[in-house]
Amino acid sequence: MLSSGNATASPVAGSASAWAPFKYRAFALLWTATLISNVGTWMHDVGAGWLMTTLNSSPAVVSLVQAATTLPVFLFALYAGTLADRLDKRKLLITVNVILLGLIAALTALVHFELVTPAILILFTLAIGTGTAFMAPAWQAIVPALVPRDALQPAIALNSMGINISRAIGPALAGVLIASVSLSAPFAVNAVSHVVIIVALLLWQYDGQVKKTSQPVANAMLTGLRHVAHNGPLKATLVRSFAFFIFASAYWALLPLVVRGIEGGGAELYGLLLTLIGTGAVAGALTLPKFRSKIDASKMAAFGSVGTAVAMLVLAMATVPTMAAIAALLGGFSWIAVLTTFNVSAQTALPNWVRARGLAINLMVFFGSMAFGSALWGQVATATSTTTTLMIAAAALIVGVPLTRGFKLGQGEQLDLTPSMHWPAPDVALEEAGLTDRGPVMVEVEYRVRSADQDAFLEALHDWSGERWRDGAYDWHVFQSAEDPELWVEAFMVSSWEEHMAQHERVSNQDKDIQDRVRAFDTREAGPVVRHLIAP
Repeated sequence: MLSSGNATASPVAGSASAWAPFKYRAFALLWTATLISNVGTWMHDVGAGWLMTTLNSSPAVVSLVQAATTLPVFLFALYAGTLADRLDKRKLLITVNVILLGLIAALTALVHFELVTPAILILFTLAIGTGTAFMAPAWQAIVPALVPRDALQPAIALNSMGINISRAIGPALAGVLIASVSLSAPFAVNAVSHVVIIVALLLWQYDGQVKKTSQPVANAMLTGLRHVAHNGPLKATLVRSFAFFIFASAYWALLPLVVRGIEGGGAELYGLLLTLIGTGAVAGALTLPKFRSKIDASKMAAFGSVGTAVAMLVLAMATVPTMAAIAALLGGFSWIAVLTTFNVSAQTALPNWVRARGLAINLMVFFGSMAFGSALWGQVATATSTTTTLMIAAAALIVGVPLTRGFKLGQGEQLDLTPSMHWPAPDVALEEAGLTDRGPVMVEVEYRVRSADQDAFLEALHDWSGERWRDGAYDWHVFQSAEDPELWVEAFMVSSWEEHMAQHERVSNQDKDIQDRVRAFDTREAGPVVRHLIAP
């Protein structure tokens, strides 16, 4: 499975039609292959969830399947995102899919010969989830290479549509195959779907350039973390995401148990409900754009959260298939409203150079919340009941809406994060041979500021410091001269000369505007003085 419902590039206004991306062979090829693969993945998920209910129907154990699916992404996504920013993404995706094909084929054989135990199923689910963790950031990061810039917005919409079409088809097929063929059938179809993805990736002529770097992977991961820590729009999105998914996870974790409690509930009803969730999501993907022009992202997420809570309440009280079906449709519609809003908010907050790492951290919050929430609500349901647990989670979801109102979504939509390329190359007297690996590097920027302007200068400089942290610095300070109070020095540390030169390519047009504000306080005609100091 190429596991993301949304592409990663920032939406760009353009005149391209909703179907324009299909004019580009690479997008059409991978979109179709992804649709097939996601159908297989949804069938696999239904089969795994239902298989566990036949092996052990304890709520705590059943919920572990959902937790095992999501936990690896929380653990490995940042490392995977760092690799995706450094390696050939096509080769990485092919390698991971080949490994997943082997794992799923082995699980299919074990299910067919009835050799699966709860522990074996959870171990395989963890392994497959780990493969998904290594694939997701790379897949998200290649989407801008599939279509031109003016077709990115419809490409995002089509990717979301594809995910939800597969959500509508896969569970229904799984229910039919489990009932008419065998419990191993959904797993077998998923294995075949990975063959489709591998073939599509082999046919894709990827010409992406991999920029070689000597920066250690651990340092690159820390750079990604620092960027997120100082990226206000993205942090607001992550807070809202956690506050939603930690409670909404109860919907998914306890759905199999709700089905078992309904008269006549079985694999077919479970598959039907997941199909209705997908149908509601597709309906949401088609109709929500009309509302997005009238209400902002934060209100859209709030409405979706309330809708999800209502769906959970209906599901908690469901005693007949009709009530469960209503909860499924409303849940799917509300889920896609929240999910796409969060994804677009994260996408627009990230520049390209750190996109895979930033979105990996976004995935970590999503899957970590889902994993922790699934395990938590499974324990609560064991101690109380499925109905009580769903009501508690729904109430908490509604309470969370006003509590997180201060964290605005979509703040990055008005930011120009494209590289400004306005920093001049340093005038270096040292020999260039071996300079790349030397470090750490301390960059000093000297300002001369009138005493009357110092408070305003420090306020502007504080805003500007965020750029230093976001673009690679691991330390930042500002000093005032004791001998000459109008003399101020800004100093920041970077791990190597190579990393500092990368900063020259990362500074954005949005940052340039902030830097111009700071530079305006310098009273010298030539402006601030920059010095580079390199450790021996």
